[in-house]
Amino acid sequence: MVQLRVLNGSRAGTAHHARRFPCIIGRAEVDDLRLVDMGVWENHLQLDLVVPDGFRLRRLGHGRASVNGAEFDDHLLRNGDLIELGAAKVQFWLAEVQQTSNRVREALILLGLVALVISEVILIGWLL
Repeated sequence: MVQLRVLNGSRAGTAHHARRFPCIIGRAEVDDLRLVDMGVWENHLQLDLVVPDGFRLRRLGHGRASVNGAEFDDHLLRNGDLIELGAAKVQFWLAEVQQTSNRVREALILLGLVALVISEVILIGWLL
């Protein structure tokens, strides 16, 4: 659903896929996205899904954080926003959509069509 790309620091180049909310970002081992860079606190930020508005990022505790260079306490995120917490920079991005397989549905429809044709052939033979 949401991808958080770490742009610098100890986890630079990695991406965290947030599939359940709230998603906690911080230094603690229990945080969903763990960053151990300077200035990152335990339970630093919380990412929530707010229907129908979108994704809300809240600052927890006393750590400093900014989105696109502006400090915040509560902010609605947009695709591509740059989140800075301590020395870490993270980019908020919508994750790629995973397409599910339709093979079972297609097979059932094909079997239904074959059964329909066979029943029509049997009905025509019975009427003649």
